[in-house]
Amino acid sequence: MGCGSSSAGKRDWKPLEQRSCTDIPWLILFFLFCVGMGCICGFTIYTGGASRIVFGYDSYGNTCGRRNSKIEGIELSGWNHTHNKYVFFLDPCNIDFLNRKIKSLALCVSKCPDTELKTYYDVKQFSLSNGSDLCSYDISPTRYASSSERFTKCPKLPVPPSKAVRVLHRCVPTELSCYAELAQSFVTFVNDSSAIQRVIAGLLASKEIIFGLCLLALVLSVMLMVVIRYISKVLIWITTILVILGAVGGTGVLWWLYVDHRKALDNATTSVFGKEVVADNVKALLIYAIISTVFTVVLLLVIFFMRKRVALTIALFHVAGKVFIHLPLLALQPFWTFLGLMLFWVYWISVFLFLGISGTPIKSNSTGLVEFQMKQPFQYLVWYHAVGLIWISEFILAFQQMTIAGAVVTYYFTRNKSDIPALPIISSMWRAFRYHLGTVAMGSFIITLVKIPRIILTYLHSQLKGKENACARCMLKACVCCLWCLEKCLAFLNQNAYTATAINSTNFCTSARDALGILVENALRVATINSIGDFALFLGKVLVVSCTAFVGVLSLNYQRDYTVWVLPLFIVCLFAFLVAHCFLSVFEIVVDVLFLCFAIDTKYNDGSSGREYYMDKALMEFVEGSKKGGRYKPGDGDQQEMKKMNL
Repeated sequence: MGCGSSSAGKRDWKPLEQRSCTDIPWLILFFLFCVGMGCICGFTIYTGGASRIVFGYDSYGNTCGRRNSKIEGIELSGWNHTHNKYVFFLDPCNIDFLNRKIKSLALCVSKCPDTELKTYYDVKQFSLSNGSDLCSYDISPTRYASSSERFTKCPKLPVPPSKAVRVLHRCVPTELSCYAELAQSFVTFVNDSSAIQRVIAGLLASKEIIFGLCLLALVLSVMLMVVIRYISKVLIWITTILVILGAVGGTGVLWWLYVDHRKALDNATTSVFGKEVVADNVKALLIYAIISTVFTVVLLLVIFFMRKRVALTIALFHVAGKVFIHLPLLALQPFWTFLGLMLFWVYWISVFLFLGISGTPIKSNSTGLVEFQMKQPFQYLVWYHAVGLIWISEFILAFQQMTIAGAVVTYYFTRNKSDIPALPIISSMWRAFRYHLGTVAMGSFIITLVKIPRIILTYLHSQLKGKENACARCMLKACVCCLWCLEKCLAFLNQNAYTATAINSTNFCTSARDALGILVENALRVATINSIGDFALFLGKVLVVSCTAFVGVLSLNYQRDYTVWVLPLFIVCLFAFLVAHCFLSVFEIVVDVLFLCFAIDTKYNDGSSGREYYMDKALMEFVEGSKKGGRYKPGDGDQQEMKKMNL
């Protein structure tokens, strides 16, 4: 589907001309898949799973706030709970971490206890006063204090005060101490609950500081993208020097350690057992030092022969900064993508929870209560839903890449930048939606095909930890690593295929083939940009996180009453890294798109009359410098002229 080959041997690139729909069969397939996802949601609504999650249900299969039908074999099912709209757990703090559920009898009540009930007499008085029965339906309120079943069918004393959650109709305890066990399970390094309370208290006291630091990380990320334009040359060369110093310094330290351990071994100043350890260390250090030396020599040779191509990386970073100035809405792409992902994930999690209780109600042999189990044909709906999580998430990310590619292509192939459309991002988004959703669906599906087996193998590795032999463990890790590398390579190829589609309006396979041909012709340039450029952007992320953490330490220093800074500082640093990653990832996509456009421009144009370049002045200076150095031949254009841009 959508993989038809081009009839021409070489493609005549026509930026944004003759726009047509691409990969329509894949769009139909994706649409049918989404219809299937919608049918799963409809199935959960039809079988009552959605209503049980939204309105709540008791341990006898009755949905709260509804008139229920009798379930065969369940004595207390089929009750009319029209006026009992809330779920009350007899022991809300009894949490089963293994099965991720509350091990407590659940009842439908009309009102949640808003005060602490210390005795069964208090429970009785609450039920008689409010008409809200807090014990099992087969025990009348007058028997609460005397019934022999009160210890199993009545709430555990003391009953903590709770508040009714209007959305999910549950009675939730208002005291957080009720969930100390839950917090203890996540914070395994803490031995006493007082430490948890200090951490939480420090987090609550520092919420204004945390918000301010998160805002600072956002501002720093935006400023960094602007600053990169003006210091791109210095930044790239600093990055290159740091890489060289790191490699040379690391190699020197390894050789120094080898010599030092060798002298200790020769002096025989250690015991016999110590000599064996030192001898092993000497051998290991020698191997490491040799490998590091070879790597450093190769790295220095590569940098030496590619030093001229570093100028292209500098020029691309400079032009990328200009792109963000002309297309400021590019900076908002992470927000829209994040919003789309969040909305979809909320929907996915909701339907997933619906599926968990959409099966047939049956009586549990161990507890005698109702459980919902899906029979064989419907169990595959969970797997279908899981695949939908990956494919649709990748589709949203791919749509962002297609949108950015279309906007940057519009910028690059417009000679007069004043002729750029008023909202190129919106125009690019509309073109991607109108013509290229099939290409986006196909590209995201390819990533999904690789990601699913990697996730399965990773899960198997975690489940078999400590049970499998060393050979099986090594093979699993090798497979996961190979699939991860394949996923990254395909993601890079997909990005360039989207760029080619944005230019030529060709289907995914044709675009990927054409883009791959251009990349192979410029392999050394690609290696330079992806190594030095990616490392420079990584340093930018580290810079944002470091600055945010530094300001955070200074700010939290004034919170002398709460000395536990671990959680607030961790939250701030994590948020700073995610924000910097989102913004600089967009910057990275822009650089990759600019490079492919530049490679196409230099291939089909030579600057002569009728074949003028589209490129920016900074890139033009690089080409002129390459001509003077004898590294650029005008004949590389294959005498094919690019068509004028049609916006």
